[in-house]
Parts: sequence; C-alpha cells; structure tokens
Amino acid sequence: MANFYNDNPDLKHHLSHPLMEKIVELKERQYADADVYDYAPMNFEDAMDNYDKVLEIVGEISGDIIGENAENVDHQGPRVENNRVIYADGTAKNLEVCRKAGLMGMSMPRRYGGLNFPITPYIMAADIVSRADAGFENLWGLQDCAETIYEFADEDQKQRYITRVCQGETMSMDLTEPDAGSDLQSVMLKATQKEDGSWVLNGVKRFITNGDSDIHLVLARSEEGTKDGRGLSMFIYDKRNGGVNVRRIENKMGIKGSPTCELVYKDAPAELCGSRRLGLIKYVMALMNGARLGIAAQSVGISEAAYREALAYAKDRKQFGKAIIEFPAVSEILSVMKGKLDASRSLLYECSRFVDMYKVYEDIAKERSLTAEEKAEMKKYSRLADAFTPLAKGLSSEFCNQNAYDCIQIHGGSGFMKDYACERIYRDARITSIYEGTTQLQVVAAIRHVTTGTYLNYMRDCEAMEVAAEDQAIKDMLIGLTNQYADAVAAVDACKEPGYIDFMARRLVEMAGNIIMTYLLLSDAQRNPSFRTSLNVFAKFTQSDVAKHIDFISKFNAEELGNYIIKD
Repeated sequence: MANFYNDNPDLKHHLSHPLMEKIVELKERQYADADVYDYAPMNFEDAMDNYDKVLEIVGEISGDIIGENAENVDHQGPRVENNRVIYADGTAKNLEVCRKAGLMGMSMPRRYGGLNFPITPYIMAADIVSRADAGFENLWGLQDCAETIYEFADEDQKQRYITRVCQGETMSMDLTEPDAGSDLQSVMLKATQKEDGSWVLNGVKRFITNGDSDIHLVLARSEEGTKDGRGLSMFIYDKRNGGVNVRRIENKMGIKGSPTCELVYKDAPAELCGSRRLGLIKYVMALMNGARLGIAAQSVGISEAAYREALAYAKDRKQFGKAIIEFPAVSEILSVMKGKLDASRSLLYECSRFVDMYKVYEDIAKERSLTAEEKAEMKKYSRLADAFTPLAKGLSSEFCNQNAYDCIQIHGGSGFMKDYACERIYRDARITSIYEGTTQLQVVAAIRHVTTGTYLNYMRDCEAMEVAAEDQAIKDMLIGLTNQYADAVAAVDACKEPGYIDFMARRLVEMAGNIIMTYLLLSDAQRNPSFRTSLNVFAKFTQSDVAKHIDFISKFNAEELGNYIIKD
C-alpha cells in the first residue's frame, strides 16, 4: 500500500518549521475550541498530531486510490449529457472517498463543519494530491474558494454555503470569458438587479475549471454603462437554482479529469457577495492569490511525481550492461531535478507560512482590535506573502515543466509512449505556467518587490543565519550573489529608457527567486542534513544563473531595446 505522505520525509520537515507554533496558537485562539468540539486540539502538540494524522489519510487515499485511478481518468475523461457534466468513473470515486474521509473544507472554521487547518497543512495536502493526479487536485482544491465566502460574505451566506462545502459539495470560480482572459476588467457577463432586489446573471463564461460545480463564485458586471474593473461585483450562484448550462467541455492537452467548461448563463439567480464594485478590485485579487498558491502546490506535486518516475526508471533501465543511473549524464539530470524540486517546495512552504500569518491576524481583527505589535506583524507578513506568491507560482511552475521534460528525457523513447506515467505527467505539467496567471504575469506582479527592495531585504535578513562550517562557503557565495543582484537592480533602475525595466524584469525576478530558494535550502540543511545534497546542487545552479543574467544586463545597451522587440 502506497502512502504519499509517509513516504516523503521532506513534508514532515516543512510541517515542523519553527514558525508553525505561533501560526497554530493564533489560528486556534489559544485552543479555545477544545472546550466546544471533541476533535479540536488542546495544545500545539495535539494540533500537530491532528495535522499529521489527517495528512496520513490524504497520503493513503492519494497513493492507493487517486493515483491508481489517474490513468483511467486521463483516458476516459468527463463528458456532457443534457447540459450537465458527468465525471470520469475514477473522478467520481475519488470525490466520494474524499467526502467520506472529511477532507472537504479543511481550512474552514469548525463552526461551519471544517477542520480549521492553517493554510500550510492544507497546501501540503494539495501537494500530495497533485502528485497522485494533478487533474483531480483542481476539483478537490477548489474548496479553497470557500475562503472568499468566509472573508467577504455575510453570516447567513457563510452558514448556508460553507457548511455545504465542508459536507463535500464542489466549487468553481467563474471569471474568464471568450474576450476576457487575463484581462478580467473586460468581463461583460451581465448582472441585473430586479425590482425585488434579487439578481440574475446573463452571458457566457469560458475556461471554467469544474464549471458544473455545486456552488460558483461569479465575476459579473453589475454597473450599467461601465467598462472597467470598477463596474464588476462578485456573486454566488447555486446550481440548485438552475439557469446555467454547460455548452461544452474543452478538449485539453492535459489534466483531462478536470472538466474545463464553457457556461451559458440565462437569467440565472445569484446573490451578491460582499459589496458592489469590489468584485475585481478586492475579491478576485484575494481569490487569485489563493489559487496561485494552490497552483504552486500543484506544480511541486507534479515535480515530485516526475522526479520519482525518472529515478525509478533510471534505476531499473539497463543499457550497456548497467543501470542508466550510473551514467553521469543521467545522474546529473536527476540531481538537478531533485534540487529544483526541493528548492520550489521550500519556497512554497515559506510562502504558505507568510500567508498563514497575515490571514490569521486579519481574522482576529474581526473579533477584536489588534495591538500595535500585531498590526506591524500583519503588515510585514502581508507584504511578504504578496511578494512570495507570484515568485512561488511562477518559478515552481517553470521548474515543474522542466522536471517533466527531463523525466521524459530519462525515459527516452519509452517516455513518448502512453505506457508510462511520465507521458501524462508531461502533459499535465504544461498548464501550470499558464493558468491563474502566466509566468509573464507573475513577473509583472513580482517586479515591484524587486524595485521596492522586498526581496533584497529578505536576502539581507538571511545573511544573519548561523550555518555549519561545511556550509559557510555557500553562505559566503550567496552574500556575494546578493551584492551582484543589488547592483544589477540599481543599474536597471537607473536607466530611464521606457520599457527597459519591463524588459529586464524576468531576469531580475529569476535572480531574486533563485537566490532566495538557495537561502531557504541553506536553512533547511541546518535543521536536516538530508537537504545538503540539493543545497550544493542548487547553489551551483543559482550561481551560473545569476552570472548569466548579470552578464546580459551588463552588456545590454538600453538604446538597442527596439532591436529586441518584434512589432510586426
């Protein structure tokens, strides 16, 4: 029997991070729920034991059921009958098992039927499920949409909808349209308020993951005559009320078990969520940040699957009388794959802890006034979460694609055949750097934290880390790379040529991300020596990557910018 949690000690390493104790104590309000719910923890050790046991269940279900169903789900896929989605047989079984195991609404408060998990162990579950089947993680992981209802809906809506999610009903976020992909301010699905104050929705949504879900969060234009984001509001649509049909399911390259739908709204009854006009400006931004963290977790899970498939094949495959893992060209690929996997996972959980810290303070602020110290801490972690979310989503998804590519390469011709899981993994990986904001859009979100110094300040704080003698050379190297990065940022910032910073943005963000990930691996190695191999490998990768970008920036003449931009 496979357990995708117990067979991966790296997960327990990240779950036991020192900051978790503070996160849990804040989340549990000093463990006050223990007097009300018999399954609520009494102290930090009890809480960690709860997370560990639930993640064991997630790992067992992922290894024995979701992973075993993945190939058949990929071949069968969902279909549309009478304007409704019929899941693949394996998908329906996966959902039912997760419902029965109580794995829906994991991060929701206990008063709504949830487990009250912090973001970090919930994201860890998403990492595990994604390793088993990335397509199914999309369905299961959309329970995170309940977070938006919890943050912005009224109490009656919370009671009616969050409780249903915790009982196992599915969700979707209906944002994009045929003429509004990443440019969500162009959304035109119309929300009309009737004389009795109720709302109806009319229009078309496209590329909607799990589009025939039970409960939808819908971005719609509520203000007549507007054309920008200020005219958009968020609505809750309940499938029970009718009015939305599935026109078709997209025929995708990968994640085939996840139905990506085109939806037609025709006088569909809906409820306003929160305040008018804040749909895009406030609510979708919060929704997307959660989704991007989820895609980072999905990317890490796929990277894990790719690495394990490649490693197993390299150990088993014989050529010229020995296993191919014994060939330096193959073992090097594997070591770099593992380095990228460990680095992206460390970045993922650093980000999730930042999100946990600021979100728990936001939640506490609804109950009482925060102290000056708490407000300062919330502001600090909110900024770090804002900086690290696009970094985690952008770089983890790129590494995920690279690892899936290298997994195929190690398999050789066999990897091109559907007989091996790596072919499906390769197809599933491709979407991670596209949806919920392409890598290019993550760079747009991250670059202001380059220019305002968020990343540099984080690196400088890392310089105070005490390290083992054997790691001192890597720390010294990182300090040198940080200085080079700071000089490069200053040089780019000093150039006043329009578009120059945008042109160099990807290089600056990649440098920042790789240096930060190396610092995180350095920290991991101090707590757990098993990370030292990945630290050494990834440090070399970062050193060469920074050198490449520094060389390009130093030799690039801003006046030549026009020669690098294709306009025809």
